[in-house]
Amino acid sequence: MNTPDAVALLLLRLVLGITLLLHGLNHWRGGGRIEGTARWFSGLGLRYGRLQAWLSVVTEAGAGTLLAAGLLTPLACAAVVSVMLVAGLLAHRPNGFFVFKDGFEYVLVLAVLALALAVFGPGRFSLDAACGTELTGWAGGALALGVGAAGTAGLLAAFWRPPRSA
Repeated sequence: MNTPDAVALLLLRLVLGITLLLHGLNHWRGGGRIEGTARWFSGLGLRYGRLQAWLSVVTEAGAGTLLAAGLLTPLACAAVVSVMLVAGLLAHRPNGFFVFKDGFEYVLVLAVLALALAVFGPGRFSLDAACGTELTGWAGGALALGVGAAGTAGLLAAFWRPPRSA
């Protein structure tokens, strides 16, 4: 891998990782804190809103940290895919595409960016590369997509109880 490619992957990892880390920390310390985040998750039809709030903090902050470091990259990307799928399906899909209407545009971009990063790999400037544990190509992408989709399906099956129509 040449240096420009490695730097581009580093930039993508850092931007996506720091974005997820800050987003997760915001669920914990920002705005409504855990209580507000828990109410929001409950309002989406997820049972145990407080648990969902803490799961989102740990998943987003953890995945963001792993991505920024370039460690366990396909699994970190899987976490991003899963979080964005849940957000897209439950919170944003009913509002259409555009983010300015609270649509799924933003979460789609983050999920696809994570999937592409899983395919291309973390690059030379990563802990995965330093440890010789890079998993890239179709295998990295399949792992990220498969684990992300399975995580989403599991969470929704276990916790999502949409309000019943009258």
